[in-house]
Amino acid sequence: MADVVRAAIVQTNWTGDKESMIKAHEEYARQAAAQGAKVICFQELFYGPYFCQVQDAEFYSYAESIPGPTTERFQALARELGMVMVLPMYEQEQPGVLYNTAAVVDADGSYLGKYRKNHIPQVKGFWEKFYFRPGNLGYPVFDTAVGRIGVYICYDRHFPEGWRALGLAGAKIVFNPSATSRGLSAYLWQLEQPASAVANEYFIGAINRTGIEELGDNDFYGTSYFVDPEGKFVGEVGDAHSPELIVRDLDLSLLDTVRDRWQFYRDRRPDSYDGLVAP
Repeated sequence: MADVVRAAIVQTNWTGDKESMIKAHEEYARQAAAQGAKVICFQELFYGPYFCQVQDAEFYSYAESIPGPTTERFQALARELGMVMVLPMYEQEQPGVLYNTAAVVDADGSYLGKYRKNHIPQVKGFWEKFYFRPGNLGYPVFDTAVGRIGVYICYDRHFPEGWRALGLAGAKIVFNPSATSRGLSAYLWQLEQPASAVANEYFIGAINRTGIEELGDNDFYGTSYFVDPEGKFVGEVGDAHSPELIVRDLDLSLLDTVRDRWQFYRDRRPDSYDGLVAP
């Protein structure tokens, strides 16, 4: 397995319907593959608007089974392109049982599994408890053609425990697909993920959609990026307003360098943390 992985993330705006969003992301994947990318992650709920700005049952119609039609469509594309794909979608496990989920597909098109968003917000403009149950699959790490990867979705990033669980499970790259608004979280965006990359000694791909959608005034500010385990951005941060495909080389040998320097996993004290899990 190569020490350097060429990875891609996509930030984009709402095109108006599900099919055009899926086609746009198929094209982004093809562009990424043409640039040599071997893994790609899309933004949170990638084929829809960020409907959580309102509470309306009509948007339940965006949910589908995982695996299901969209997963299978991208499995075929992953196989064609030889690319690992992380697909954040709206999942229906059964009628009335809905999750904010990311499917993970390997470079040969095989479906590896899914992560369900564990931490669900319910604040103005982000009425997610109306749409999603909290995740119940823990914090899985997936063995892929580019190494062990994990997923943490949007609001999850405010909670350090999941970041650590992914690191303990051996993640080398963690993707954090998001839909987050300029007026709410911009001051945290370039703070939290770099700090988490340092604390857990892996790479993070942080993805945020762009634009203002017709459902509300949330201003999704893009600025997607990769950050390394020293907390440094890998190349430039994405544009603050425009759709963009971001492709970067991640040197995984840096993980050994950092872990030899800082023995955070050796020196952690789980025996002293019991009180942290008290309700």
